[in-house]
Amino acid sequence: MAHWSENRPREHSHENFPPHDLKPLRAFVAIRMNQQVEDAVSALSDSIKRPRDGIRWVPRANLHITLKYLGPAVDPLRLERLTAGLHEVAQKTAPFEVSARGLGAFPNLEHPRAIFVGLHSVELGALAARVETACAEYGFEHENRRWNGHLTIGRVRDARLTARTRLALEAAKDTDFGVSKIESITLYRSHLSPEGASYEALATFLFHHR
Repeated sequence: MAHWSENRPREHSHENFPPHDLKPLRAFVAIRMNQQVEDAVSALSDSIKRPRDGIRWVPRANLHITLKYLGPAVDPLRLERLTAGLHEVAQKTAPFEVSARGLGAFPNLEHPRAIFVGLHSVELGALAARVETACAEYGFEHENRRWNGHLTIGRVRDARLTARTRLALEAAKDTDFGVSKIESITLYRSHLSPEGASYEALATFLFHHR
């Protein structure tokens, strides 16, 4: 089972740079919603999930919003250089609110592959665009597809979901999970193992309070 490290946010921290072994690593840039929203999302997941329901539910500790996936084998020194760009993005960003509302699925609730909570915020898309641009300036591949903000809560392993699960997902499609104030972005490292993945915070960049 994957889990997040419990490191407290540190502004532009280089405590973990460069990693001692200097081996290529899997990395991404993400944000998290506040405790109240994550509690509400987790409570809904718990109310729907059943043993052998064909869904791999995301543990509460893993709930996150990926702004930019950087790759499966990134040079740590390249990541260290990228921190300057992420710091600049954070300094140009003021804290903003994101509303978590509605349950959806890709491609749809009738034939779901991934189940997600909808996110509503003009500023969130703009932040993702700034992160994308900053990463491209440091040599990371630019994603041409439009960024689609969502909070993944489950991945469907068996397309033949039970009628009960389908009805529960449909009944929850208008759920309001609350509003979260976003005040930072974090660069994460992903550790993969047979037991799952664990996520290590490498650096957190606090937004500029105007």
